[in-house]
Amino acid sequence: MPGQGVRKKSVRQKLNVIASEFKGRNVLLVDDSIVRGTTSREIVQMARDAGARKVYLASAAPPVRYPNVYGIDMPTSGELVAHNRTIDQIRELIGCDALIYQDVEGMKRAIGSLNTRLDGFDASCFDGVYITGDVTPESIARMNEQRIDAQEDGDADSSRLNLPNAQAA
Repeated sequence: MPGQGVRKKSVRQKLNVIASEFKGRNVLLVDDSIVRGTTSREIVQMARDAGARKVYLASAAPPVRYPNVYGIDMPTSGELVAHNRTIDQIRELIGCDALIYQDVEGMKRAIGSLNTRLDGFDASCFDGVYITGDVTPESIARMNEQRIDAQEDGDADSSRLNLPNAQAA
């Protein structure tokens, strides 16, 4: 969704808390992933507002620290809550009492055990290793600048990072 305010409002509109399930309790919230942290922060606050004593948050995915440059619409590095932050810094920003993430290597082992024919897979948004080998911090910075410039110009496709190997038309 465009804009932090719209994302925050959307969370409050689509989720409701049953106060009797939270009041005076320690709760564990589980999410599939934490990208910007907006949804997590709002859900943690909603649990606290409903009277939760402690709020723990677990992510089924590792910390999303890097943008995906292979065509998935993702925020820039600076918009990712985990980029250049420790788990404790992320926990403080989200406002939970404890934060648990899936481990990158554990995720790779688990997926690899499901299909032993796999010889690796793209996990660049978690580990910063881009499988094409042609993505550098400088190319990501250029893509981020292009995205910001396009947003300022009102470009309809400003939500997408340009692929590093895209051919000029």
